[in-house]
Amino acid sequence: MAKCAFLGLGVMGYPMAGHLVKAGHEVAVYNRSFAKAEAWANEHGGSAHATPREAVEGAELIMICVGNADDLRSVCQGQDGAFAGMGQGAIVVDHTTVSAEVTKELAAEAAALGGQFVDAPISGGQAGAENGVLAIMCGGDQAAYDTAEPVMQAYGRVIKRLGDSGAGQLTKMVNQICIAGIVQGLSEGLNFAEKAGLDIRDVVEVIHGGAAGSWQMVNRHETMADDHFDYGFAVDWMRKDLRICLDEAERNGAALPLTALVDQFYKDVQKLGGGRWDTSSLIKRLRALD
Repeated sequence: MAKCAFLGLGVMGYPMAGHLVKAGHEVAVYNRSFAKAEAWANEHGGSAHATPREAVEGAELIMICVGNADDLRSVCQGQDGAFAGMGQGAIVVDHTTVSAEVTKELAAEAAALGGQFVDAPISGGQAGAENGVLAIMCGGDQAAYDTAEPVMQAYGRVIKRLGDSGAGQLTKMVNQICIAGIVQGLSEGLNFAEKAGLDIRDVVEVIHGGAAGSWQMVNRHETMADDHFDYGFAVDWMRKDLRICLDEAERNGAALPLTALVDQFYKDVQKLGGGRWDTSSLIKRLRALD
């Protein structure tokens, strides 16, 4: 069993840190809102700390799950940051979705201080975090990954190292590119079904087991039919992720015409007031066009 710190107790991090305790690990937590860290500690029996530096003292593994690159730098750097408190040989496992460039920058800083850094972005949404069945795509040193992987099993179902530092983030970009196209296609199909006078649930019952089937179809068709989007992975976060993908494509020369288009569709959803809606709200944009 490992001594762990978990920094960031949002909708993903809160249950992920809880799974570590259930697996028998010792867990110290930090959250920007200390009250939330205290609530987690009261629920799970770990310890809450006021700064990242305090939370990571003595930790073998430091898990981070925050919102964006600025948040990540904030918890890692500075006199109260995780890097200031981590011990020699500590492994930082970053579950935040950021660019590969940010990952490489922080990995180099951690290494200069005697630590190690594994980029480990996640997929599976809030339900995946709560049920401990996330997909975790990793980059970084093989030995660091080998040490962290058994601990990540507490909340991960599929965990794989894809290469050196940044490879996990690049793989997460692939994930988000694929999701963008799938959700747009599903939205168009279900909107078409409505216009044709078909029942969405009946349609999905027939087609979900065939070539058109997807996780999004199985898990989102009912809420899409009910026009309910006040949950799940927010449009604002998806646009942040797609911007990372599009910026990386500018660097590596990949063509992402559909991704760029869907990003603009999500911008339309934001204009409808849906920045915090689930990403399946693309269908709401189509309904608004009718």
